[in-house]
Amino acid sequence: MSSDASGTAPTASGQDPCCGTAEQAAAADAGCAPDAEAEAVAGCAGCCGPAAQAAPTAQAEPAAGCCGPAATVSAVDLLPTPAARSAGTTTGQLGELPVVVIGAGPVGLAAAGHLHERGVAFLVLEAGDQVGASVRQWAHVGLFSPWRYDIDPAARRLLDAAGWAAPDDEDLPTGAELVEAYLQPLAKLPAIAPHLRLGARVTAISRPGADRVRTAGRADLPFVVRLADGTEITASAIIDASGTWRTPNPLGVDGLPAHGEPEAAELIDHALPDVLGTARQQHAGKHTIVVGAGHSAANTLLDLARLAETEPGTRITWAVRGGSAQRAFGGEDADELPARGALGSGLHSLVDTGKLTLVTGFGVHTVRHDAAGITLVAADGRTLSADRVVSVTGFRPDHSIASELRLDLDPILGCTRTLADLIDPNQHSCGTVAPHGHRELGQPEPNYYAVGMKSYGRAPTFLMATGYEQVRSIAAALAGDFAAADDVQLDLPETGVCSVNLVLESAAREVAARFGLTPDVPIALATATMALLPTAASTSDAVRAAADRIGLDHETALQIAALAEQPGALPSVTGLISLTTSSGGGCCA
Repeated sequence: MSSDASGTAPTASGQDPCCGTAEQAAAADAGCAPDAEAEAVAGCAGCCGPAAQAAPTAQAEPAAGCCGPAATVSAVDLLPTPAARSAGTTTGQLGELPVVVIGAGPVGLAAAGHLHERGVAFLVLEAGDQVGASVRQWAHVGLFSPWRYDIDPAARRLLDAAGWAAPDDEDLPTGAELVEAYLQPLAKLPAIAPHLRLGARVTAISRPGADRVRTAGRADLPFVVRLADGTEITASAIIDASGTWRTPNPLGVDGLPAHGEPEAAELIDHALPDVLGTARQQHAGKHTIVVGAGHSAANTLLDLARLAETEPGTRITWAVRGGSAQRAFGGEDADELPARGALGSGLHSLVDTGKLTLVTGFGVHTVRHDAAGITLVAADGRTLSADRVVSVTGFRPDHSIASELRLDLDPILGCTRTLADLIDPNQHSCGTVAPHGHRELGQPEPNYYAVGMKSYGRAPTFLMATGYEQVRSIAAALAGDFAAADDVQLDLPETGVCSVNLVLESAAREVAARFGLTPDVPIALATATMALLPTAASTSDAVRAAADRIGLDHETALQIAALAEQPGALPSVTGLISLTTSSGGGCCA
């Protein structure tokens, strides 16, 4: 490699002491003097003058030689406070570089608050032109978590010190209120605002001069964060709180876009369209199919039902992939978050009263559209036709910006392997999650963390309070306080949903339907029978006494009790236990 680029003289060995950029120097193992290469990788020291000169601002003219592209921005330019330091990249100076936080949503700004409290320099990069850009997309939706779960403790301390008028802890904010009453005031604080860049979309992350393959000295290198405009920023650590909102799952049942789905995109809405507001005309008086079974689907179905009350001709079909919609109803009255429970109860009511048509076991394989509307074709050949479709099939993380980092992801969920065991929706149907922090979120790439919704991969059960504890732990670890980082505590509201509850409720509904009763009657009968069994002469006597207690006639009670594996047999004690609830509806303690 020619020495013209660096403008420095060859060494005595005839090797060039600086091979172009620091990245080139790291790559040209055969062409650079080893000591000079190490110097170049460490910040171009001795090639381009002092390190502070080696990273011109984005507005400066390109500098020839080994200083890298002119768009490389130093911590000096972007972080005038709290530390105006050089952008050197030697091991001893890594701590002087900022921690880059990707995303200025609730969890990203919480990370900023905790880093500020720890005295760790940081820079928040937000792709949107305002904080909470993704939250603004569902501004019309009410959260089921009250304010006390929605405000990060460090953020609250900063806001309180500034004289913030806090909302009532028990009120339920909408997405718009979350932004206006919390995120915007937080982002304007002097502790945050100077270190926040809007319209800064991250397109890639790597280590300067080291791709994913290189191991030697890797942990001693900073990160380089490339933005969409070509700007590159060096960082000591990365906290990726970019979320998953921009990467929804497709309609296709196999995880791939259904055949014809891209061509029909104009008739397909993704999660949480404002059907009572900006999207009203697209659904009023029309037939809409909602595909999905989570909280977002429940919100949309309830809003469509409200729309149907005032807009004649509005019809709703709810298509779920599973054989039952039971899981979508959640814990209802047993949920410690009443608003979350009300979603399930309201949805249940819509099904029971026939205000929507429920279609189960419908996995979309093909999408067809024409002038008459849109048709979904299931894998088994069944079809559903309507004017419009709302696809609420969940979200998935996009790890493409970290393709040059060393990530060890769970093959199912796309989160860290350790966290996957704690949140796998195939195993966990409860809202409780074991406390987890920097250790569970760590990757083989030191000091890179995906947090918030992105940390959960494809698991749909994330709560903001979980993300707040994640970033508290990570900020403590980055500050070197591992005792605090490891003291992870998480207090989440119980959903009242678990496998036992779901099986119980499904069985109870089937029994109730057979005898023309409400679903609570078989459960009440089983619970009362269990309480009376220890003192009753026989199981049948306990069933009769239980029937008297709940106001049910003996004949019906005995017929319900006879519904066991052997026709005509009274249930065993084990069978009765399977029909009883745990106290309070909880099952995850």
